[in-house]
Amino acid sequence: MPRTPSSRGLIRPFESELQFTLRLVDVGLVALALICANAIQGEAWGNPQSIAAVTGAVLFYFAAQLTGFYRGYRGAPIAREMREVWLSWAAAFLFMVFLGFITKTSAEHSRRVVLTWAVLAPSMVSTWRLFLLVAAQEARVRGYNMRAVAIVGLSDLGHRLAQRIGRSPWMGLRLVGFFDDRGMARLEPKAASEVQLRGGFDALVAGARSGEIDLVYITLPPRAEPRIADLIRRLSDTTASVYLAYDFGGFDLLRAQWSSVGEIPVMAVVENPFYGADGVLKRLEDVVLGSLLVLLTSLPMMLIALGIKLSSKGPVFFRQRRYGLNGEEIRVLKFRTMKVSEDGTAVKQATKGDERVTAFGGLLRRTSLDELPQLLQVVTGTMSLVGPRPHAVAHNEQYRSLIPGYMLRHKVKPGITGWAQVNGWRGETDTLEKMEKRVEYDLEYIRGWRLALDVRIILMTVRQVLFGHRNAY
Repeated sequence: MPRTPSSRGLIRPFESELQFTLRLVDVGLVALALICANAIQGEAWGNPQSIAAVTGAVLFYFAAQLTGFYRGYRGAPIAREMREVWLSWAAAFLFMVFLGFITKTSAEHSRRVVLTWAVLAPSMVSTWRLFLLVAAQEARVRGYNMRAVAIVGLSDLGHRLAQRIGRSPWMGLRLVGFFDDRGMARLEPKAASEVQLRGGFDALVAGARSGEIDLVYITLPPRAEPRIADLIRRLSDTTASVYLAYDFGGFDLLRAQWSSVGEIPVMAVVENPFYGADGVLKRLEDVVLGSLLVLLTSLPMMLIALGIKLSSKGPVFFRQRRYGLNGEEIRVLKFRTMKVSEDGTAVKQATKGDERVTAFGGLLRRTSLDELPQLLQVVTGTMSLVGPRPHAVAHNEQYRSLIPGYMLRHKVKPGITGWAQVNGWRGETDTLEKMEKRVEYDLEYIRGWRLALDVRIILMTVRQVLFGHRNAY
C-alpha cells in the first residue's frame, strides 16, 4: 500500500522545495560576501559591484553543479563536502578574473575587496553548509529523517555493509534486514550465523511496495545476474531506490569512476583522474603557480647558468628522454650537474660520492635546483608541478616488467616534485624494494589526489630545498 504522509517524515514531502531553498541561500551568501568585503575595506558600492555579485553567485552555482556538490548523498564525508565548496568557488572566481581581464573591467574593482571576497565567500558558504551537515547528522543520530535499508544477499559483503551502517548512525540509515532467495545451505556460514534472514525476494518486494523499505542494496555476486535483473524489474513497481554493491577488492583500482558508452554504463578502473573540473583546477594550478615561480626564479637560474659555465666544461642544460603522460616520450630539461650526459639504452643512477657529479652540480642536486628549468615545461603543459617524477627511458623499460602497476604512474603528467620524493623515496634506487616503494607512493598520490595534497607536497618540497634532501646525490 502507498506510504502515508505521517510515515514519510516531516522533510521528505518538501525535499525539492528544501533543496531549492538551500541552493538559493548558497548563491545569496556569495553575493553577501562581496557586500561584506566592500564594507570591511570601506569601498563604495555601485553597478560594477552589483554585476560582480550576481555573476559570482551564478558562476558558483554552475560550478557546484559541475563538481557534484549538489548530488546530496548523505553518506558523503564532511571533508569532501567542504572541499567541493572551495573547489567550486575557486573555479568560479578564476573564471571571473578571466572575464575581468578580457572585458577590461578589472580596474573597476578594488584589489583589496576582490581578495577579501575570494576568502570570505567560500568561508561563509562552508560555515553555513557545515552547520547544516552537523545539524542533519545529529538529527539522524537521534532517529529523525531516517531511511529504511534492506540488504539483498546474505554474503560477506552484505555483512560488512550492515556493520558499516551500524557504525555510522550519522548517515541516517536504519537496517530493516537481509533478504535472500537462496536456501540456507548455499549461504556463507559466517554471514548466516550472525544475521537473521527476513525473507526472500517476495517479502522484499512486498516491503518496498508498502513503503516499509526506502533503499535496497544488492550484494549478490555478478554470476547471479539473471536473478538480479529479475529482482530489479520487480522493484521497478515500487518507489524504493536500488543500488548494486560489488566488492572490487580483487582489482587494483586507479581513480575508478562510472561513465557510459551511448546507453551502456561502463566503469573505468584505470583512468586519468584529471578530467572535468579537477583537470581544469590542476591545469590552473600549474599555469598560475608555474608562471609565478618562473618569474621568481629567473634571476637565480641566470646565476646558476653562470656558475655551471665557470665551474666545468660543457653545456648549461641537459636534456634526457623520459616518459610523460600516457607513456609518450618527452625531453626533460635540467641544469647539467655531471661531466657526462647519458641518455642511451643504459643509464647509471647517481650514487653517493659519484665521480661524474661536479662540485657545483652536487650542490644543485642536493637542493633540487637542477630541476628549475622544468618550470618552463610546467607552464607549456609537458609537465606538472606535482606528480610522479619521470624516470629515464632505460629505467622505465627495466622496471615495467619487474613491478606490477609501474606504468600506471604515466596516467598523469610527470611532476617536478612528488609524494614519493617528499616522503624520502628520492635519489638512488639501488634495490628493487626502493623502486617499489617509490611506485607505491606515486600510485597512492594518483588515487587520493586533491588540491590540498598538492599544496602540502609543495610546502614539504620548499622545506626540503631549504634544509637539504635526504638521499640526494
